[in-house]
Amino acid sequence: MSTPFTDAGIVPVDESQPVITYHPVTVDAPGRPSPLQVKVSVPATGSDLPVIVLSHGHGASNFLASMKGYAPLVEFWAAHGFAVIQPTHLDAGELGLRETELPDAPLFWYDRARDVRHVLDHLDDIQEQVPGLAARGLDAERVAAVGHSLGGMTVASLLGMQVVDPADQRARDLSDRRVKAGVLIGAPGSGHDLADWARENYPVLQHLDFSTMTGTALVVAGDADLNPFFSERISYRSDAFTLSPGPGKTLLTLPGAEHIYGGVSGYDAAETSDENPERVATLRALVWAYLRSRLFADDPAWRDALDALADAEQPLAEIEVK
Repeated sequence: MSTPFTDAGIVPVDESQPVITYHPVTVDAPGRPSPLQVKVSVPATGSDLPVIVLSHGHGASNFLASMKGYAPLVEFWAAHGFAVIQPTHLDAGELGLRETELPDAPLFWYDRARDVRHVLDHLDDIQEQVPGLAARGLDAERVAAVGHSLGGMTVASLLGMQVVDPADQRARDLSDRRVKAGVLIGAPGSGHDLADWARENYPVLQHLDFSTMTGTALVVAGDADLNPFFSERISYRSDAFTLSPGPGKTLLTLPGAEHIYGGVSGYDAAETSDENPERVATLRALVWAYLRSRLFADDPAWRDALDALADAEQPLAEIEVK
């Protein structure tokens, strides 16, 4: 007998409410080869909304790797009180820039971090463009960044991770103190044992230095997220936790999770090799709880989530803190 999927697994969350979504909103980004467009999703009620900027992955899909993807995460977080802003980065397949001669193609890793900074620079402009939002307001003092896959590298950069390529003379520090907490889901790891395929196709991944990543972070890894084109190590996706300094770092490991973590990039997405709606429900609820407690010091959501995990009949996640 089939049973309905849950909204948040066993993680306690507040009451869900309708979500209002508005797009595209164009953000001022002078000199960018394509206009910076974002999608904004907010709860139907509430004011002084805390902000999540969601950085999409690189991926092979045409549209999920853009502001059009990640609905299973975005709709949940907005329904539970966050304003979620999704920039379309320059590596989005729909823009057709991956195979150009533009600097940093195909990943555009440097511009990705700058995209998030542009978004934070123009929060007032963004809320003015979304009907009714200016009267309610975005809380610029409570900002988090979440990224999946390459988006996790973007968030790592905002928290202080640096690319130490000796041939790159640009400023290495792309950190932004306005990002009070970050969540890295399946992010690239250290390049010391990067596979030959990745070295050839994405050489920047050889130079990631997590020793400067001092920002507060939740690093999410799956114990089945192994891609030999990037690394033969199953621990590759947890390097951002292992190699960055504490305190302020938490590692969340999901058993059985592969790189799409049950389906985070889109509902019924063909790229999901480990489809599991309950895993997605648990992951998005845990991220919500983590960010609530990081952005609101007196919010017990994360403690309540950990208690729920401890009481579960079967292990749903492992937590390590430093």
